[in-house]
Amino acid sequence: MEKRFFTWALAAALCVGGALTSCSDDDTTPGGGNGNGGTTTPGTSKYVIAAKADEGTYLVTSESLDEGSVTVLGNGTEAIGASYWIFYGQQYLFGLQYNDGNAGTGTSYALNAATGKVKEAREYTFNRITTYGTWGDNVITCSTNDGSQEKDAQGNFAKYLQFNYLNVHSGNTTTGKRIAENFLGNGEIVSFAGFVEANGKLYTSVVPMGMSHYGVNTFPEKVTDQALIATSDGGSGSGQYTAGQIPSTQYPDNAFIAIYSGDSFDETPVIVKTDKIGFASGRKKSQYYQTIWAADNGDLYVFSPGYGRTATSSADLKKVTGQLPSGVVRIKAGETQFDANYYYNLEEQGTGHPMFRCWHITADYFLLQMYSEGTMSGKNAPTNELAVFKGESGKLTQVTDGLPAQEQISSLGDPFCENGVAYVPVTTKDGEAPALYKIDPATAKATKGLTIITHNSVSAIGKLAATN
Repeated sequence: MEKRFFTWALAAALCVGGALTSCSDDDTTPGGGNGNGGTTTPGTSKYVIAAKADEGTYLVTSESLDEGSVTVLGNGTEAIGASYWIFYGQQYLFGLQYNDGNAGTGTSYALNAATGKVKEAREYTFNRITTYGTWGDNVITCSTNDGSQEKDAQGNFAKYLQFNYLNVHSGNTTTGKRIAENFLGNGEIVSFAGFVEANGKLYTSVVPMGMSHYGVNTFPEKVTDQALIATSDGGSGSGQYTAGQIPSTQYPDNAFIAIYSGDSFDETPVIVKTDKIGFASGRKKSQYYQTIWAADNGDLYVFSPGYGRTATSSADLKKVTGQLPSGVVRIKAGETQFDANYYYNLEEQGTGHPMFRCWHITADYFLLQMYSEGTMSGKNAPTNELAVFKGESGKLTQVTDGLPAQEQISSLGDPFCENGVAYVPVTTKDGEAPALYKIDPATAKATKGLTIITHNSVSAIGKLAATN
């Protein structure tokens, strides 16, 4: 692995780090209580809201999420327009900017004990990312990119998984890579989607993405149907492809989880597979959203939107179309296989719609963001419906009581969870300021809380404590 260093934004900056926190009521431990990065001794603590206003993004603080209002207009700390916001316990907030296919950039923030406001700590750069999480003392990011080492007889380079380990203590970053070709033994390239620390291990969803030119030439026996190989260029954006490759997976009705026991991706993980659901990942363009989460008892719940059904053949290209609906399976704590007796079809409950993204709230309750018109077609398909899923019972309950009318919702932000409830930013089409809605998972009822006065939407919510 290659060691690099962050670029310091302030000469006398604090030594800071970052880690993803799950939607959990324990926000002093990285990973929502499943990590091992240590705890924070709270000083003055504030809730922190990241929101867009005018041409910028600002970080403002609040004493409460249940009532009152805060304004972003002409107020707060100006921040980068991050694609992701990651809280490391209550110590630091990291903003990571996606930057399309280019290298990622980011900034970390801490709470100033003297002023009670958020201050910038330092800036940093890292390899392009499509998913992120924490592992021990590191924030980890991952993406699948073109390689420049191994190539086939025709000169096609193999694709690689590229990793960044951002150490929260030293401030250094270590990079790593592993070939993404034939990762699952089926000849396909893969990407990772989300990371979960639980039971002393790291879990990640492995998403097969078809066969590259290198894969088709190197593993010809893995091509299940020659008609799947593109004969001409096509697609657009993240779905663009060229002749000679298989641009979508041959295995849409399978989900794969890789389980790591060490502290780096250099090891060979245990791979577990199920054919009860399709691959476990939310998708938007080239971004892979986490849909695997651990309950408080360590059981790993694996959710699938059922995206395999959106792969349809055309006159120019044959694809394998999935058949499986949106569903959930699990891996019991300490096990390295899927629970053979556990499966729920999410489309048989609630409104019958597939899920888009999900988060752990508390115990075995999960918050699900659903496709509100029952479709996953198109990048702008609406996802303005919320539901609560209870793992042990398999019951899904739509959240309607207390929320604005669904047709009035223009966007939903990422939730923040504390004391067993979820706070969700809701922006409506009527011009009213965005507000937080507190969702009680036991009743699936919402209560309006803090209003955030801004001209735009709320990006993230969390909590920071000032430390010496």
